[in-house]
This record gives sequence, C-alpha cells and structure tokens, in this order.
Amino acid sequence: MNRNITASTPVIFERKGYSEETLLQLYRSLLVPRRIEEKMLILLRQGKISKWFSGWGQEAISIGAVNALEKDEFILPMHRNLGIFTGRDIPLEKLFAQFQGKKSGFTKGRDRSFHFGSREHHIVGMISHLGPQLAIADGIGLAHKLSKEEKVTLVFTGDGASSEGDFHEGLNVAAVWKLPVIFVVEHNGYGLSTPSEEQFAFQYFTEKGPGYGMETVRVDGNNVIEMYDCIKNLAEDIRKNPRPVLVEAITFRMRGHEEASGTKYVPKELMETWSLKDPVENYEKFLLNSGILSVKEKEKFNAEIKSAINEGLDIAFAEEAVKANTEEELADLFFPFKQKVIEPQSNSSSEKRFIDAISDGLSQSMEKYTNLILMGQDIGEYGGAFKITEGFKAKFGADRVRNTPLCESAIIGAGLGLSIKGYKAMVEMQFADFVSVGFNQIVNNLAKIHYRWGQNADVVVRMPTGAGVAAGPFHSQSNEAWFFHTPGLKIVYPSNPYDAKGLLNAALEDPNPYLYFEHKALYRSITAGIPDDYYTIEIGKANLAAEGNELSIITYGMGVHWAKTAVEELGIDADILDLRTLLPWDKEAVKVTVQKTGKVIFLQEDCLTGGIGGEICAWISEHCFELLDAPVLREGSLDTPIPFAPNLEKNFLPVDRFKEKLLKLKKY
Repeated sequence: MNRNITASTPVIFERKGYSEETLLQLYRSLLVPRRIEEKMLILLRQGKISKWFSGWGQEAISIGAVNALEKDEFILPMHRNLGIFTGRDIPLEKLFAQFQGKKSGFTKGRDRSFHFGSREHHIVGMISHLGPQLAIADGIGLAHKLSKEEKVTLVFTGDGASSEGDFHEGLNVAAVWKLPVIFVVEHNGYGLSTPSEEQFAFQYFTEKGPGYGMETVRVDGNNVIEMYDCIKNLAEDIRKNPRPVLVEAITFRMRGHEEASGTKYVPKELMETWSLKDPVENYEKFLLNSGILSVKEKEKFNAEIKSAINEGLDIAFAEEAVKANTEEELADLFFPFKQKVIEPQSNSSSEKRFIDAISDGLSQSMEKYTNLILMGQDIGEYGGAFKITEGFKAKFGADRVRNTPLCESAIIGAGLGLSIKGYKAMVEMQFADFVSVGFNQIVNNLAKIHYRWGQNADVVVRMPTGAGVAAGPFHSQSNEAWFFHTPGLKIVYPSNPYDAKGLLNAALEDPNPYLYFEHKALYRSITAGIPDDYYTIEIGKANLAAEGNELSIITYGMGVHWAKTAVEELGIDADILDLRTLLPWDKEAVKVTVQKTGKVIFLQEDCLTGGIGGEICAWISEHCFELLDAPVLREGSLDTPIPFAPNLEKNFLPVDRFKEKLLKLKKY
C-alpha cells in the first residue's frame, strides 16, 4: 500500500468486495461537504459569511475515515475535515449556526468554524495551535485501554502542523503506551503558503513512523474507497490488538489556506494536474461507469442534499444575533460544581510534614476516586523527584500511577483526553518551571474548553515551586502569575500541612482544571498534627493565619512564614491573611482585614512586577479606598531571574526589603 503517490498518479478505484449500498453511502456522504463548500463560497462572496477554511479536494480523507469508524469512537478533526462533522449527522442548522456565531451553535457564538466538539457525536474539535489535539487523542485512547473497551480513536493533523513539538510528543506517548490511536496526516503539500520541501527534509511521513516504533501506512487521500478500506481494516485490528498507527493520506489543497489567502503561490501546472484527481468527480465517474450509480440517483442525491443545506441555512440565518449576557458568560467558565466541605470523621490525627500531607491526601483521593489517574516523570517506582508518590505504584498499580516520557505538553493533553472519557487526572510537573513547555495545553485547552463547548477538564497539575533551596533560575521560579491572568483555571497554594492535604483533596474532587502549587522549601521543614481522615478545605476561602490590629499583611505560600517571622522580630501586631486560593481569591476576607486595620501590605515571593499582589492591591485601592489610613504597599522579589548562589538568592528574595516596608507602614 505504501507506493509512491504524486500529482500524476492516477486514481484507480477497486471495489474490494464492498456492497453497492456501502459504495453509494460513501458517495452520498462525499457529496455533502462538497455541496456545503460550494454554497459557502457563494455566501462568502456575497458577504453573508465572514471566513471559510476549505477542504476542497481533501473530502475523501474525512469521509473514508468517518464511515470506517463506529459512531461512538472519537474523532479529533481539523479545519479541513468538514466531512467528519457531516458524516456524524450533525444537524446542518446547528452546524451553520456555529459557523455564523449564533447562540444555537456548539460554542454559543464564542468560537468559530470547526473550533468545537460534541460529546454526543464523539467529536473533539481543534484549537488554532494545531498540534495539541494529538495528545488529547492519546488520553482518550488511554481511557479506552484502561476501561478495556475495544475502541479506537482517530486524530487528524496536517503536514505543516507536524513540525510542532506536539506532533512528536503525541506520537511518542502513544507508541510507548501502545495506545489504540490512528494518527492521520493529511499531506496536502502546503502549510499555508510554505511548500513541503521547506517544512521538512523527507518525502513521506511513512519514514517517520519506524522511528517511534510505530506502523505506518500511506494511502491515496483522493480515493475514498482506499481511505475507507484502510481505516476500517486498521480499526478492526487495533480494537483487538491496541497500538498506534500512523496513516499518511496523500492529497492536495485546491483552495487557499483560507479563502482570503488565495493560491497564487502554487504553480499553475501543479494545480491543474491535481485538479484531475478531484475525489468527488472521479468517484462519481467510477460509480456511473460501473453501473452502481444512475444519473437519476445522482440527481436525486444532489437535490436532497441541496435542499437540506438550504433548509439548514434558512434556519441558521433566521436566528437572531447572539445577545451578550454577562451572567451567563461568567457562569459558563467552569463546569457546574458546588463544593460541600468534608470534615474529618474522627479526631484521629498524626504529625506530618508538608510533603507527607500532600502524599496522604493524594493517596486517599486515589482510594476515593478509582477513576483517578496519576501521570508524571519518575512517579512510579522512584516515587517522583521528591518521593511524594513513593509506594503508590505497588499500592494502586502501574495503570493508575504512570511514569511518562519527558513531554509535559502531551501528558497535560492526555489528562484532558482522560477527562473527556470521565476519568480524573493528576499531572505532576517535576518542577513548576517545566510547565512552560506545557503552557499551551493549560491556558488554551484546559482553561477554555468548558467555556467554548461545555467539556470539563477534570485535571489537577501539581507544581513543586519556589526558591530558598539554591536551585537556580530553572528550578526555583514562582510562576503562579503566569496563570493567574487566565480565566477558566483555579489555583491553590497552601502554606502549611493541614491546608496542603485539604486543598489537594478539594482540587481533585472538583471536575475543573486546577494548578496546585507546593513550595519545595516547605516539604520537609514544617510539621503539624493533621487529621488522618479524608477532608477538604473550602476553595476560595482565605485563612487568617495571625491576628493583630496595627496593620494587615496579605500573602500566601512561603510568604506566610516570612510574615510571621517578621512581625515577631519587629514586635508588630498584625493580621496575616493567607490567601490559600489564588483563583478565585477571597475578596471578602481581604476587605474585612483592610477595614479592621486600615493599613495593608502585600507580600509575594514572585518578582514584584506583574505579580498577583499588583492586582489585589489595585482592587483594594478601588474598592476599599475609604477604609485606608496609608498607601497600599507591596513587596516581592527582584525583577531578575532567580540566581543560584545562596547570597545572591537571599538578595533576590524579598525578606529583608519586606521588613523595611513593614516598619515604614507601621509608622505611617
């Protein structure tokens, strides 16, 4: 099957034993996206739609794939896979409403074209960053494997998108874990205007598969029977023998990346040659010449499809423009969840270090939620870089405590894929600093997916963070502010063992995405008596760690301990408000302490500029101005990377500068 396929290679159809009913179903299915495209291009010229991403000339790939899979098997398409959506029988009026940004569309007007998913139709839509969907497919495939479901997941990518690191990570994880995923590369010759020879230094993607230990198949993407037969046979085999396969579908994009960009960069001769391989026209000729399709049937199919398209468009265009409702916009940010705080069932408690409290909470959550999967580098036999999951693999098994390759993006994406299938996922960053290579998955997938199309992301990302251990600029950063700006995330940051366990349990309980920051310097330096039972702490509720009347210190994490030491050394009578939850943060508790003392300083370990303290101090100035007896102050680390040498690190951190400002505030 892996023959050379070029523009001059003729499209040769073979029935391969398929019935006339199957062949006609493929034909009718193939017509729908083409006829929709024809209509959309007219509407685009008329100014009735704003944008169109064309799959013209590539329809056979989507139609072959969608017809080859079972209806309840997930497909993750891209923006040239209109046939996936029509092939899953999505009502056309709803599809067109999506294109038009109407309320009845899948994203309620919040996103456009094919940037949506539908659990009902087992489709997970793309985001504009192109590569991250490969890892999501891995997570769905992992869920099938863990549940012992004989199912396959199929995910699309383009040849241009294959240059993204997510392509490598997605394929590598699938190969290592032997996941039942079919990766389809639509090799259409161009990434927008950049031709293949400027994208990669090989001819065919089938050369890449063996490097991952993965089977590869090359097919003529303009031959719907060949595409259907390939995916059908692979899927049947993979369901019984789970493993990933890379399928390269050779095709050509006959229109611009999107209509406005045009195709002037494509040599005229190349375009003309590929036009002779049109997947719709050639298949239609084959069916007519074979006597499988009659002219009368052809006309009947076309009339029915055009009528359905016009009817769907009439309904979509008749729907009024979406009206903004601020309350609804905010409500849809998170999956609906009302926390019920769980108190310990007994008075039994034990002295535990900060690190032990995290491990205890994680273990009890694993017992409570049998669908909770842990993933991270070295978390298996080794127990993780800090030994938090030591013994977990023996207790819960390798399926649930999973060592991962070094690929943060793919593992976070896999966590989202697990969530789509009803699992919970905890992803451990070996160090919080390393989350930067998984940043896109967090801020553009986990954070936005429920707001966009109603899919929750039941994922907790644990983040060993903080300085004070002379670990230098790549193992000591405080990067919570990177995410504080991102709606759709929840962020917790405990300062003591009791909160460490209770907040982790609460985060794992909530079916929304969390970042859980745990300070490395606190792991083995503080101990407290904490309940042996499972319990949770209210999310969004700050804790008054110390009470006083002279001034208020608002802080979190290690800042709580710095604040306690400072007020004791300086003899200052202060409220110390430990935020504990950074998103959402406790506005009421902040207002109460400001009203009480009239003097406020915010302390953060993060660099001063752009930190969380700036936002909260601004809120205080705006909402509590009349309560203030002094300017709102703040202190943080230097606006430099974190240095390695202990003396430099000490100078970087805000401890001494904070004491100076504390005295200044007291005297004001």
